[in-house]
Amino acid sequence: MENKKTKQEKKSAPKAKKHPSTLDELGNQVEKFAVKTAESIKKVIDKALSSRNTVLSIRINEDCDKKLRMLVDAGLFKSRSESAAFLIQEGIKNQEPLFTKISSQLQKIEKIQGELKTIISKEMEEPEIPVKKETKSKKETKKT
Repeated sequence: MENKKTKQEKKSAPKAKKHPSTLDELGNQVEKFAVKTAESIKKVIDKALSSRNTVLSIRINEDCDKKLRMLVDAGLFKSRSESAAFLIQEGIKNQEPLFTKISSQLQKIEKIQGELKTIISKEMEEPEIPVKKETKSKKETKKT
């Protein structure tokens, strides 16, 4: 009888799962997502930093400095300079409509400046207006 109970107990006892639990699957998915996100961020950062060739010296306040250091401490950037360059580039990308409007207005300004230069150069090239010859004074006229 012990054999039968043992078999029955085995049947009623929960089976060891061969498949990972839902929690394990969720954890794996979150880990994969985090890795992909980190890779995407790394690609964006590398792209942003790859074309840096202009040196710019700026002054920032303490709060900005702390935030830049946080990015370095988190391992996203090697330096505050890299983190600042990335944030500037991203800010410019996010404000693209503004820069499009500014560009359009600057083109208009350049066109007007060109027209003004043309007007000025033409004015400078024109011959001077001839001065009228002196006429005889009234006294000279009376004498004749």
